[in-house]
Amino acid sequence: MLLPVVGLATDVQNLRIWAAPDHARLVFDLSSPADAKVFSLDNPDRLVIDLPDSRMRLDPETLDLGGSAVSKIRTGVRHGDDLRVVLDLSRNVEPKHFTLAPNDQYGHRLVVDLEYPGASAVENPIDPIEAKIREREKAVDRALAEAQVSGNTAQAQATLAREKAQPHPKRDIIIAVDAGHGGEDPGAIGPSGIREKDVVLQIARRLESLIQGTPGYKAVMIRDGDYYVGLRQRTLLARDQKADFFVSIHADAFKSPRPKGSSVFALSQSGATSETAKWLAASENRSDLIGGVDGSLNLADKDEVLRGVLLDLTMTATLNDSLAVGGQVLDQLGQINHLHKSRVEQAGFVVLKSPDIPSLLVETGFISNPQEEKRLRDSSYQHSLAKAIFTGINAHFQRNPPPASLLAWQRDQQRGSQANEYRIQPGDTLSEIASRHEVPLQTLKQANALNGDVIRVGQVLRIPRG
Repeated sequence: MLLPVVGLATDVQNLRIWAAPDHARLVFDLSSPADAKVFSLDNPDRLVIDLPDSRMRLDPETLDLGGSAVSKIRTGVRHGDDLRVVLDLSRNVEPKHFTLAPNDQYGHRLVVDLEYPGASAVENPIDPIEAKIREREKAVDRALAEAQVSGNTAQAQATLAREKAQPHPKRDIIIAVDAGHGGEDPGAIGPSGIREKDVVLQIARRLESLIQGTPGYKAVMIRDGDYYVGLRQRTLLARDQKADFFVSIHADAFKSPRPKGSSVFALSQSGATSETAKWLAASENRSDLIGGVDGSLNLADKDEVLRGVLLDLTMTATLNDSLAVGGQVLDQLGQINHLHKSRVEQAGFVVLKSPDIPSLLVETGFISNPQEEKRLRDSSYQHSLAKAIFTGINAHFQRNPPPASLLAWQRDQQRGSQANEYRIQPGDTLSEIASRHEVPLQTLKQANALNGDVIRVGQVLRIPRG
């Protein structure tokens, strides 16, 4: 005689919470799939999570809720065998939830995201005035690129050349610092159990400190805690914060403990430059699945509407800058560590695919190598790595400062005394300066590598002769 099959109850085996500036993520580790019902209650604000035929196998009181919108977690039993979990909230949230199938690290999971309406995703967002300066710069560059595609370059440049010199804003160069992985995604794990997400966040914070301590620079941390940020969202955040440069910090891993050394990657438009680079790109890109993002979200990105030649022009300029900075960073890393490859590699990392922001991914070392793992967790070595990365970035911007930046203004203060140099005065226009010195406008622009940006009071131009 066949006996009726009795369904096994789902056990909630563990709870984890990740607190970010703009959201919190609560993860339920389940013994089997569960069809959750999630809804909100007001006065006071609460979120209710109902799990049919389920049991809580831990004490929620032990969960550290610090930094999140959840002030308390309460549980109860409904209808004899159903589990109700109630989150007491300290602020208004927009909840979302989804389930994840088992992977190499976890079993069945229910993920509940609590998004904070109006909250910034970064701890220290860009100043609104500085944002407007950067928007103006970007708008001019876009206008010139569009004019080039449509064949109206001369007309666009002539219009810009008639604009009067603006006060010099002496703006900061904005560096977006991205610590890889985070939250549900630990990244690579070393022989002694050190997690990549922890090591790279420590290095990123040291890099942030160096940037913030250098006049003319501002750091924006893409991830400043143990939480996950989607790969595409990382570049979107950098763009939202008007970053001049984006650097993503990782710690490499391989199935063998032998490989060692630092690597620097820039984006490849036509694929990876080595089989290793291809493998790494695939490994990093899969982080979206580990972190709980399906990778198919339609994220708004105004700059990605550029098509055809316009996008090619933008990407080419961005990639050239990425490779230039990458070479500087690699030279500095080579002074403190073995280099896994002696040149900047190129691969299709999603996190590098920003059309208008030069970007690098730095693999600081192989966490799978016992000797390098030991060095990577050493605070003084972390500082050396951060210093090498920033020294390389700074070397590039000292040579090629954005025209409106403090670094450009400082450079021009050391110039202007030569017979073939002219310091821009209030009321000047580029066309008037060219006419006054009897130099063709285009020749003047080429001699000073001007891309059509607004000229600034105090800026020094080289006047070509003959």
